[in-house]
Amino acid sequence: MQLQDSVIAITGGARGLGLAMATLLGSRGARLALLDTDAANLDEAVSVLHRAGIEARGFVTNVADEASVKQAFADIAESLGPVSGLVNNAGILRDALLVKARDGKVERTMSLEQWQAVVDVNLTGVFLCGREAAAQMIEAGKPGVIVNISSISRAGNMGQSNYAACKAGVVALTTTWARELARHDIRVGAVAPGFIETEMTASMRQDMLDKLTAGVPLKRLGQPENIAQSAAFIFENDYFTGRVIECDGGLRL
Repeated sequence: MQLQDSVIAITGGARGLGLAMATLLGSRGARLALLDTDAANLDEAVSVLHRAGIEARGFVTNVADEASVKQAFADIAESLGPVSGLVNNAGILRDALLVKARDGKVERTMSLEQWQAVVDVNLTGVFLCGREAAAQMIEAGKPGVIVNISSISRAGNMGQSNYAACKAGVVALTTTWARELARHDIRVGAVAPGFIETEMTASMRQDMLDKLTAGVPLKRLGQPENIAQSAAFIFENDYFTGRVIECDGGLRL
């Protein structure tokens, strides 16, 4: 897929991995629609991209809400044209052990609210945005690409029943959609990041960060730009579909 003049929507695009992907894809000529819940962050991200000579617009969107997603994609089509690319990046964390117990006594459990909040954004949001993007691509009659952001945690991670289940589900959606949408010349791929240097890791204690990094064969955290490069590869390689790029510094060797 040629990125030049392609309209690409990026959820969670106002900061972190989303903004890094927007910056790289925009530098290669893509016209960007950034979707996020925070209007102020969106305005700042759009300003940053504009200063770099990248065309971008922000759309305040709750990816967990069907009406909000439908409206956002309708607004994108009206202002920029139908999307030919989507990056499903938006995600949240609500970490907790399934059951926390001590000396045979249960102290705490993961609440239904913690479970549902993550499922709503990290899985249902991917479904809703993927559905709307695919519909636009098909009706426009042009090739398209959907990139879903999974995680190394899809294999299971303590304290992340909700997040791990969603990220495994994202891979299942990726392979399913790749089969369903190939007839429409739409490719679907996923990126599974490992430990990436973000605002979240920057807030960690140094001893915890050192322990985290020690388990990575490359002995360093990944950069948001590494994930952006992986996403760009999926967009630009026209024979890539239904597969996952693991960008984790060799953590799952």
